[in-house]
Amino acid sequence: MRLFAIDNDDTITAFPAAEQMPEGQEHFATEKELAKLAANWPADRLVQVWNSFAGVAGFGGDLKPVKKFTDRKSAVARIWKAIQKLDAPDAPQAADVAPKGKRSRKAATAKSEAAPAREGSKKAKVLELVRQPGGATLKDIQEATGWQADSVRGFISGSLTKKMGLKVESFKRSDGDRAYRLGR
Repeated sequence: MRLFAIDNDDTITAFPAAEQMPEGQEHFATEKELAKLAANWPADRLVQVWNSFAGVAGFGGDLKPVKKFTDRKSAVARIWKAIQKLDAPDAPQAADVAPKGKRSRKAATAKSEAAPAREGSKKAKVLELVRQPGGATLKDIQEATGWQADSVRGFISGSLTKKMGLKVESFKRSDGDRAYRLGR
């Protein structure tokens, strides 16, 4: 039985012995071990792994690219079945490494790289409002920025939560209005 390793570029490589495996890569030898690793992966990574070898000559033409899987368990089972061709004794040497998948050209902005708000900017206004102890309603933020409701919600989700790494709480006030504030 071969051992398999997957690197950060979602390239799966088969190794005959553990001593040959490079350091720093996730490795697995069974479908159960792959499932355990994949439990920590985002669903998109499973799709990228699958699509990186779907339709490639060494894996057969019957593997078709997918946009998503119905569940994590079926994704792991399909990937495991496909990479068994890397373990086959009559498999060509070039098939010992699954090809790299396509990656987005635009790099994600890391939380530490998020730009601080310029004084007087709309970002600074929103931050000032949500830092108040009582938070700010959607209507308050719309009035301060001139944005539509969906733009405010997108800004909170994208810029504040994802890019800046802030914890923004959404809650209903006693008057029934939804409000947002920085988490504690």
